[in-house]
Amino acid sequence: MSNFPNHVTLVEVGPRDGLQNEKNIIPTAIKIDLINRLSQTGLKIIEATSFVSPKWIPQLADGAAVLAGISLQTDIRYPVLIPNLNGLNRALQAGAKEIAVICATTETFSQKNTHCSIADSLKRIQETLVTAKQHQLRVRGYISCALGCPFEGTVPPKKVLELATQLITLGCHEICLGDTIGIGTPLQATQLIQTLVPEIPIQRLAIHFHDTYGQALANIYACLALGISTIDSSIAGLGGCPYAKGATGNVATEDVLYLMNGLGITTGIDLDALISVSQFVAQFTGQPPRSKVTLAKTRI
Repeated sequence: MSNFPNHVTLVEVGPRDGLQNEKNIIPTAIKIDLINRLSQTGLKIIEATSFVSPKWIPQLADGAAVLAGISLQTDIRYPVLIPNLNGLNRALQAGAKEIAVICATTETFSQKNTHCSIADSLKRIQETLVTAKQHQLRVRGYISCALGCPFEGTVPPKKVLELATQLITLGCHEICLGDTIGIGTPLQATQLIQTLVPEIPIQRLAIHFHDTYGQALANIYACLALGISTIDSSIAGLGGCPYAKGATGNVATEDVLYLMNGLGITTGIDLDALISVSQFVAQFTGQPPRSKVTLAKTRI
């Protein structure tokens, strides 16, 4: 375990990537309460919302109200996802200090997710990042379908490297590799990281794994062994992908934290506090937490 990091940063994506897939609209006050509760667990990065058009993601139409309503903590970052320059302008008006942009590895998923080609999505990102740089915003670049596409199948790691390199050149500080449909395996995850790290410092890479096939924790473990130290997760395992049938949800933050604790890796996050938040949000989603840790603790 000599290559394992001593400390891991968990990026909580539940309020954005988790809730966006919920069919029933969650009240704004509940979203604000959720983020405020997460802010008390020790998490240092909480993706708060998105400024995507309400036409495409009505669940997050209240992004500005959510960002204005949460009790911002000075030691916590609250990034927001934006799709284009218009979204960035809305985010800036709402007071956003950090953003994330997104592109896909395949043309079909790009059209489904961002309604444009990969080339056009990169042009949008370039335009957006010019303004983001002027406002000195930190920018994260998401790459969707890094381990497989629901429409085009296997994605070569070199394709992911090509996109990651372009995003860094455009000004992204960090690249987050998304297994959007949760189809990846530890071998695939290992090969992907090994393809990228000769060109991109591992400190600038993050992982975002869904758990559709129950492989997320195994994939995370494989990436930890290579030195990855930034991991996305979602409280209660909330989420999925509205454009990928069968993508059942993100890996649960509680389960990832339990793994980190078991490996002796520090995070600064309180597991019992997370479980409490998981139980809270489950009241409003109409389904029990997907986290095995929370379910096990509830039964004890």
